[in-house]
Amino acid sequence: MSRREWAGLFAALVVIGAGWGLTGPLSKIAVSTGYGPLGLIFWQLVISAAVLGALCLATGRALRVRRGALAWALVIALTGTLVPNSASYAAYAQLPAGVMSILLSLVPMMAFPIALALGVDRFSHQRLLGLALGLAAVWLLVGPDASLPDPGMALFIPLGLIAPLCYAFEGNMVARWGTAGLDPLQLLFWASALGTVLALPLAVLSGQWIAPRWPLGAPEWALVASSLIHAAVYTGYVWLVGRAGSVFAVQVSYLVTGFGMIWAMWILGERYSPFIWAALALMLLGLFLVQPRRSGPLAPGGGIGETGTR
Repeated sequence: MSRREWAGLFAALVVIGAGWGLTGPLSKIAVSTGYGPLGLIFWQLVISAAVLGALCLATGRALRVRRGALAWALVIALTGTLVPNSASYAAYAQLPAGVMSILLSLVPMMAFPIALALGVDRFSHQRLLGLALGLAAVWLLVGPDASLPDPGMALFIPLGLIAPLCYAFEGNMVARWGTAGLDPLQLLFWASALGTVLALPLAVLSGQWIAPRWPLGAPEWALVASSLIHAAVYTGYVWLVGRAGSVFAVQVSYLVTGFGMIWAMWILGERYSPFIWAALALMLLGLFLVQPRRSGPLAPGGGIGETGTR
């Protein structure tokens, strides 16, 4: 591969990481007026299903699948969207977006012990150390009173840990049991479509339904932008895995975390204590130690692609 081609792939990696990182601050804006998680998730899934369905049709991927594949897509919808996103939106309402970026980067570290339990990975002292560094980073967020802007925010850190735990389970389930014959875009489309069907009655019955109204305000535009960006960068990520390989593509994990904090500082005006910066450093080092050696199931922010468990 020529130097120019490698430069193009590296540029794509940066753009994907910057885009994925931007979805964090946008989520923070989306919950700023008190919208409930289920209402936000419904519209997020509607947009994602529409975009991914169009991409599947444009690339000649069949949308008709067998019943077993739909059942598996339903499992992915629950573990990859409905449960983790409900927790994430609730956590974004209470925690700084930069802190959420750090917590979401725990996916590969949480995936490691789950992979050992399911027998899809082998023990490694190096990756165990990476897990320990990730746990140390979380302690730096909740331990010192001067870490978070308000010490009371520490109570919501466990809420922020639900999403990476779900993504870790999702990735290992795909690694263990496969994708029921669907490729990543097909599986994510059907997970989004089925998730929409589930989210609608839940949003209505819980009183979290969001009725579209014009003109859209900042929270609504933030939700639309976040959904479109996620669909775009995920598609780009799948392309990058096929073009440059999983080991190169998964380096986007660092960029997602770093850009998430940079975007939060620029867009939301967030500022962080030395403890949070130290937590970021430990988390990035932990990510380095749990880097993949072969292809795997999940993307860094959830969705079928890659995780740090291989």
